[in-house]
Amino acid sequence: MTSVYFVRHAQPDKTVHDDRTRPLTAEGLRDSIAVADLLQGCNIDLLMSSPYKRSMDTIGVLSKRLGMEIHTDENFRERNAGGWHGDNFLEFIKKQWTDFDYRIMNGENLREVQARNVSTLKKLLSENEDKNIVLATHGTALSTILNYYYPEYDYSCFMKIIDFMPFVIRVDFENGSAVKAQVELVIHKMYK
Repeated sequence: MTSVYFVRHAQPDKTVHDDRTRPLTAEGLRDSIAVADLLQGCNIDLLMSSPYKRSMDTIGVLSKRLGMEIHTDENFRERNAGGWHGDNFLEFIKKQWTDFDYRIMNGENLREVQARNVSTLKKLLSENEDKNIVLATHGTALSTILNYYYPEYDYSCFMKIIDFMPFVIRVDFENGSAVKAQVELVIHKMYK
């Protein structure tokens, strides 16, 4: 059995508008210690992350404690929202969950986000059988993965985790199939 500890990043500093370089807030950095406390005793074999700073920083303390390098894969990045500058981002999110093909100019739809995340995850699983993997990711990216393996995971489920930063869920896989999911850590932060 392969276990993947999916880690949704801790609270990001939304005053930084560049999605790729957006850091964690001071509070988010403190909360990353709780992630390390949880996972340091889980016999982790591999640390994988989205290349975005907030995801890597969320498992940075764990990386230092374990003396392990964080590997990144561009395919685990967050959804490209097309440089969204509208007034109601939550309405945009709802439209995307209602229609997985909905996108705005220069952005991705959820079907594309799901396809690149799931195909990369399947490759990761096939190359790391019977290992314990930490995968630092994002709310939308993670939610599309969960939706793929658990189709009942929908918009209402996504909205429940929108205020969880960080959020850790362990999913156990056997022969490429998800056989068990267990929430390991929830820290509530208001999405703004």
